[in-house]
This record gives sequence, structure tokens and C-alpha cells, in this order.
Amino acid sequence: MLRVDQATVHFKARDGSTVHALDSVSLDIGDGELTVALGASGCGKSTLLSAMAGFLPLSSGAITLNGRPVTGPGRDRGVVFQKDSLLPWKSVEQNVALGLKLAGLGWREQKEKTSQLLGSVGLQDFAQSPPYELSGGMRQRVGLARALATDPEILLMDEPFGALDSLTREHMQLLLIDVWHKTGKKVFFITHSIDEALLLATRVIVMSPRPGRITHQFDLNFVRAVAHGANPRSVKTSSQYLHMRELLRDLIHSTEHPLERLA
Repeated sequence: MLRVDQATVHFKARDGSTVHALDSVSLDIGDGELTVALGASGCGKSTLLSAMAGFLPLSSGAITLNGRPVTGPGRDRGVVFQKDSLLPWKSVEQNVALGLKLAGLGWREQKEKTSQLLGSVGLQDFAQSPPYELSGGMRQRVGLARALATDPEILLMDEPFGALDSLTREHMQLLLIDVWHKTGKKVFFITHSIDEALLLATRVIVMSPRPGRITHQFDLNFVRAVAHGANPRSVKTSSQYLHMRELLRDLIHSTEHPLERLA
């Protein structure tokens, strides 16, 4: 269980003012849960993820993973960012093996684990390629494999598919569903896309504008249907899906600035 208990974050902005980013956020994420955060820009979604990852200290409250306080980054949390952040001077294989090397695994173990992971994301034929030769979707697959390399307790994913074209984004969504279904990992996923949230989430949380609070939570089953073979297109045209899409749209747009609604 990853537990966020009354997490509050204040930080100093560049102009010297104090920003109240999160206010008393509480959230539990258990094994096999794929929790997706939705909300208007600036609502604290990425701040919450950064705190879970140990990149950002809380002003008050606590975050624990299996009862252990989160006080900094650790191999028990794998992070995937919107920008792939791969090392361009290393091969795909070396990028994926980075965490394994830091964990002290021998060369042979690194090789075996990396080969397995690249196979799971369909990149076994690109192990020796440099990242700059890959498409955006392929680089994100490398990032996902790298995040999984140390077998983390939870995957933290900050808009990982936001910069991809629509077709590649759909392929990556299905890949994530497959990985989640096979591994049973806990996942915390941030997106601005209501459709992406509905397709991926076992639970959607809706956050308010700054200071970020969780205002609504919904348990969903669309992702489980897709994981068990349902056609995603059929799922997206079901009456239940369409109803939830309009409900979430109304909740989020009611809190957005008018210009954000046009974006």
C-alpha cells in the first residue's frame, strides 16, 4: 500500500511568493490499482507525484510505502516522465540496465533482465540502438522498461503519453494495460485526457485548482474489460463510458479558467 496522509505542500516561487500547491491530500493505492489523477492545469497533480517519488518534501503530512516513510527517491518507485529523459550517449540496452547496474547486479544478470524487459515492450531488436534513432513512442517504451527494471512496488507516470500522436498514444495505452495486467503493479498516472483516464483507470481522482485537493473519486472497470480482451472501441462507445466522460468533463470544466477550456 502506498499511503498519502494529509499531504500539504508550500514552496517559494521565483518571484518570492509562497505557492500553496497541495492541501491535506489523502490517498491509498493498493496492489493492482491503476489510479489516474485528473484536474485543471496547476491543480497539483505533478506536485503530488513528485512527493510520492521523493523528489519534493512535504510541508506537512506523510507518505508511506508498505509502512516505510518516503523521504527521498528509491528503487521501490519507478518513474516515467512525459519527456523520456533517456541518456543519449548510451544504447537502449544500457539505458534500461542503468538501475540494475546501480543496484549492483552482475553483467550477466543485467543482460538477462534487460533482454526480458525489452521483449515485453517489443524492442528486443533495438537493444544496441541509440535513443535518438527511435520514435517518440519507442523512446517511451524504453522509459517504461527502465522504470520496471528494478521491479518497483509502484509506477509513477507523469503524463507519459501527452506528447505522442494519437495513434501511438493508443498503442502505448494498450501496452501499459498489458504490463499492468501481467505484473499487478500499483500505478499512479497523471493525464489531462479524460478519455485516457477512463480507459486506463481502476480509479479516477479529480483534483481542484490550487491548492490541490481531491474533490471526487470514481471506481471504474473499463480497463479490466480491455485487459480481458474487450475491444477498446466498443468500450469507448458504451453508454456507461459516455456517461462517465460527460460527468468528468463537467466536473473539470466547472473549475477551469475560460481560456483553459479552449486549450
